[in-house]
Amino acid sequence: MLDGGELDVLTGDYLAELTMLILGRDRLRDPDLGYAKTFLRQLETCLGTALDRGVRIVTNAGGLNPAGLAAAIEALAGRLGLSAQVGYVEGDALRRPDALTANAYLGAFGIAACLDAGADVVVTGRVTDASLVVGPAIARYGWGRDDLDELAGATVAGHLLECGAQVTGGNFSFFTELPDGGHRPGFPIAEVHSDGSSVVTKHPGTGGAVTVETVTAQLLYEIGGPAYLGPDVVTRLDSVTLRPDGPDRVRISGVRGTPPPATLKVGVNNLGGFRNSMTFVLCGLDIEAKAALVRGQIEEAVGKDGLEFTLARTDHPDAADTEVASALLHVHLRDGDKARAGRAFSAAAVELALASYPGCTLTTLPGDATPYGVFTADTVPQDAVAHVAVRPGGERVPIAPPVRTAPTVRDETVPGGGAAVDGPTRRGALGELVGARSGDKGGDANLGVWARTDVGYAWLRAWLTVERLAELLPETASLSVRRYELPNLRAVNFVIEGLLGAGVAASTRFDPQAKALGELLRARIVDLPAEVLTGVAR
Repeated sequence: MLDGGELDVLTGDYLAELTMLILGRDRLRDPDLGYAKTFLRQLETCLGTALDRGVRIVTNAGGLNPAGLAAAIEALAGRLGLSAQVGYVEGDALRRPDALTANAYLGAFGIAACLDAGADVVVTGRVTDASLVVGPAIARYGWGRDDLDELAGATVAGHLLECGAQVTGGNFSFFTELPDGGHRPGFPIAEVHSDGSSVVTKHPGTGGAVTVETVTAQLLYEIGGPAYLGPDVVTRLDSVTLRPDGPDRVRISGVRGTPPPATLKVGVNNLGGFRNSMTFVLCGLDIEAKAALVRGQIEEAVGKDGLEFTLARTDHPDAADTEVASALLHVHLRDGDKARAGRAFSAAAVELALASYPGCTLTTLPGDATPYGVFTADTVPQDAVAHVAVRPGGERVPIAPPVRTAPTVRDETVPGGGAAVDGPTRRGALGELVGARSGDKGGDANLGVWARTDVGYAWLRAWLTVERLAELLPETASLSVRRYELPNLRAVNFVIEGLLGAGVAASTRFDPQAKALGELLRARIVDLPAEVLTGVAR
């Protein structure tokens, strides 16, 4: 990014719910840790280039210890013979005696205060991902708390950039249509303007593509309803307008913002206990009976508490090789007792190798248990958090919370249904007509689905109801599902509550972060309307 073209600010998003748990465990071992060490290693090779070119760096790699990372950066610059002004933002860490980590999601004004003071590098702890882009825009244009539309527009730009190449063709449903087939997408750039509008692009000569659809895909990633809550502004995603602006350029405009809530989201991580897993290969005939035999033997050996069995029917009848003829039985154990979840469990599984079903074999070796975490979300009043910008040189500047807030109102869900497209149909994969992007939000999953044409959206919004989603994805049928419509994006978004249990660190689901949920939906065979198929023919 530094070598490929013009930049003002380079951002880096290093935090996720799982990352905070990992950093929390690091800090238990060493109080001086708690930040993303990877960032420091990367910075060693490029800090001099950034300083030479006047590119400022803003990152949340500070994690649980932004002051520690800031000090490490200053020490690194000294070793390299460089002079770097480093600021950092703190106040997100909350005292919770019953939690491993508890961090409020701060906004962007602390970042802006550090940049205003001349920082070359700004380090934060847990801020919202979009704040890494919003903060530099505030510093550039002098926006205040009441510039809600501008803040909302920059929030959209930040949301688009937060996952890097996901907006330039990475993880894109129609990757086979990309100029390079999706082999090496370039990183994105947002040109943010004073009115909050922006253009997403990338450096010339880099792979992937920036199109309305690649941008749509990332807009749908890990969102809820049209009201996208943030500490500085509530961004109305149903106001976003996307337009092509030349090759590999998409203009984002029309974004509206409303006052933020009076509370901040708090991510809380706790250690939930210990876990272990073993996988049996069941080949050929009597798959269900073989799985039942293993289940009974394991339960007798270690007891039933905390055991979970998942039979993946990957087997095919009359197969010519072992792998195609085999199903997989995944056995998980979670327990507060490390000894029971450890070798006592994995050894019991291995000891069945000569004393269970015919053809018994495992894909895993016996191993010890590992700790797992449980993520929950909470809120605290904005004025209860001491948001502080520490400027280069050490001056501490308190960041006042927003004066104007508004009650949090959950968007109404839209059940779907209505007049569908008439005419002939043929059987085919749903993904011939729609793209999808899915992800995790704690224990919930989001699944955004977009149509490629206006007539396709008319069909999609009428056809893909919550009830039909339950038919296509049976694991959602017993769960509470919220459905929202985003007409400007020709999209519908589902929030599936509880699909991921206690979050990625505790989940034993095959796809613990729901990243593949959208592609599973697109692979389902349904009746596709010929009129819509004609409109997306390539």
